[in-house]
Amino acid sequence: MASLIEGYEYDIFISYRQKDNKHDGWVTEFVNQLKGELESTFKEEISVYFDINPHDGLLETHDVDASLKEKLKCLVFIPIISRTYCDPKSFAWVHEFKAFIELASIDPFGLKVKLPGGNFTNRVLPVLIHDLDTDDKKLVESELGTHLRGIEFIYKEPGVNKPLISEDDEKKNLNNTKYRIQINKVANAIKEIITAIRQYSPQHEKVRKEAFKPLPIPEKDSKTKIIAISITAIVLIFLGLILTPKIFRSNGQLQKSIAVLPFHNYSGNPDQEYMSDGLTDEIINHLYKIKSFDKVVSLSSVLTYKGTTKKIPMIADELKVNYILEGTYKKIGDQVRVTAQLIEPKNDKHLWQQEYDQPYKEIILIQSKIALQIAANLNAFLTSSEKQIIQKIPTSNQEAYGYLQKAIIHSYTFSTDIHTDFDYYKKGKDLALKAIELDPNYSDAYAWAGTYTLYAGAWSGNKELPGAILDALPFIDTALELDQNNSLAHFIMAIINEWGRWDYIKAENEYLKSIELAPNKVEVNYDRYIEFYIKMNRLDKALSLIEKAREEDLSVSKNLVIYSFLFSGNKKAVYDSINTDIKSRTVLRYKWLGLDFILLEKYDSARIYLEAALKSGDTQMSLPRFQAYLALTYQKTKNNQQAKTIINQLIKKSKETSAGSPEYFLGWYYSGIKKVDSAFYWLEKAYNKRSPEMPWLKVDPIFKDIKIDNRYWDLYERTGHKAYDDFVIVQNKN
Repeated sequence: MASLIEGYEYDIFISYRQKDNKHDGWVTEFVNQLKGELESTFKEEISVYFDINPHDGLLETHDVDASLKEKLKCLVFIPIISRTYCDPKSFAWVHEFKAFIELASIDPFGLKVKLPGGNFTNRVLPVLIHDLDTDDKKLVESELGTHLRGIEFIYKEPGVNKPLISEDDEKKNLNNTKYRIQINKVANAIKEIITAIRQYSPQHEKVRKEAFKPLPIPEKDSKTKIIAISITAIVLIFLGLILTPKIFRSNGQLQKSIAVLPFHNYSGNPDQEYMSDGLTDEIINHLYKIKSFDKVVSLSSVLTYKGTTKKIPMIADELKVNYILEGTYKKIGDQVRVTAQLIEPKNDKHLWQQEYDQPYKEIILIQSKIALQIAANLNAFLTSSEKQIIQKIPTSNQEAYGYLQKAIIHSYTFSTDIHTDFDYYKKGKDLALKAIELDPNYSDAYAWAGTYTLYAGAWSGNKELPGAILDALPFIDTALELDQNNSLAHFIMAIINEWGRWDYIKAENEYLKSIELAPNKVEVNYDRYIEFYIKMNRLDKALSLIEKAREEDLSVSKNLVIYSFLFSGNKKAVYDSINTDIKSRTVLRYKWLGLDFILLEKYDSARIYLEAALKSGDTQMSLPRFQAYLALTYQKTKNNQQAKTIINQLIKKSKETSAGSPEYFLGWYYSGIKKVDSAFYWLEKAYNKRSPEMPWLKVDPIFKDIKIDNRYWDLYERTGHKAYDDFVIVQNKN
């Protein structure tokens, strides 16, 4: 039986682990009851795919029934989430749950659909039959990209955690839930999703299909074919597509590339998890400071391997490193025991191993000892200043240290869903402030308090950026007064000078100082450095940094790669890069692909990608930046009323707040449609509101038609660009 929507195989797909149905037939009973409820909920017949004997436990080497992908073309996917469902090795998890998310993310409706009231709902409708362990819950949420919200069929009494059945007495159930009521809730949720989908009618389907085809590369004549091939090779190298990772130095020695895996918390207390992660982070930060290391993988990358069953050689291969440090952390009363071992996976060598037994209050001493041992065993050259910086004890107050570790580890819980959540930044800042209260001379605590304060203004929309800068500056000033070698403080000071003061000379000096102090912190900060040099139109420096950063994780700076080629006039390279993105069909890249097509003046394709991002539930589409992008594509594709509606909303938003720089993006929009006076009206307002976007005035091609106006060059000078140009001229002469 076909789906209600043409092109789909089923309306509902039921996914479950076989063992959850094997003994008492819970899933079979649930499906039968749900089908009956659907008959009284929908006028039409609803098709349900439910396999009584699903595949389970297949290995990666086994073949998967090709027809399953067709069956996964459904409107609503219902996973029966049990204590056994959240298993990355199971058939249901890999070939049903993850596979549906991938398919739905790129189909016309997207993974999330917009409800009539304006809210969004997910086409994955979890049915929960057990309370989950924290790690399992996180695993589900990492795939869904949002909090786990499902309909519970859990029976709870003290010491009981089992699926709810129709015979269970709701009065004894701690949740007071009735089986029949929950079945009704599932049917109503399905109706809500399907109704929202049926209300959506994909427009310009031909254009949509064209947007997902590779862009045609401009033909080159015979004289330029060799050049074109060279350019393509360079692009592919930058994108990390054809380059074999370098593992040897020019002298034939193994590169000093290392990943510090998350230390295992053997304390028997989950509350000590932040200390074991903090231990990992501090060792990594010490290694960042050693210039003779070729590569140090960031904490954000190694945290993905926390709790993994992957073997060390596989992890080393995936992270492209020659050495791995792994260890354990255990707190027993007032003592801690830390073990660490350094491994060379390629040759299956254990190069060094040591156990540290010290008082808990002295744990801060262990990190520098381990970092120095790593350097010694890998024959890494340390300058006297590097050794001195590593050995410096930032605080002697153990409680202050603990609060700051919580603040730092909190920063790694970042996701797109909380990108605009002020409470997220406030929590991090409050933890840093507690550390400051306990130790007023703790430089790192001031640096983190300033970081959270600045980003709260830059991203959350709760406070305008100029005010956030004024609030953040005292923290950063104090951090540098206490420790001139604080790399994070120099980095945030660079951002303050770039975004808020438009003093690009000081900004560059601060960025360079931050790099000097932590030369291997590539993955964490290079995006900022690259973006700065793009804004300053110093594309040679930007491309040089991209090449240096590519072995870390270039995917996080893909749009910066495209800008570098585009602004240097290399459209061939831009097309190659965009085609790579189109093939990957990564949902989070849709909004940026929209901008890429705007810059190429292909507005039909730009609109399709921006609309796809909107329909996927990407929360960043509500920001002024992406609203302006969407408005421009509507205006350029003759959807004038839609463009006008968005622009009116932006104008209204500018009267309420400057968070997200609505004034700048209104100026950007009017520049794009060649309404010059309106463009300068809003750009002047953006200048007065100290918009952090003003540094883009120099290179963004959207402003090409207003550069003939003296008002542009007046703004150019007032936003610091002329002063920086003069500085570069003097630099080049010297």
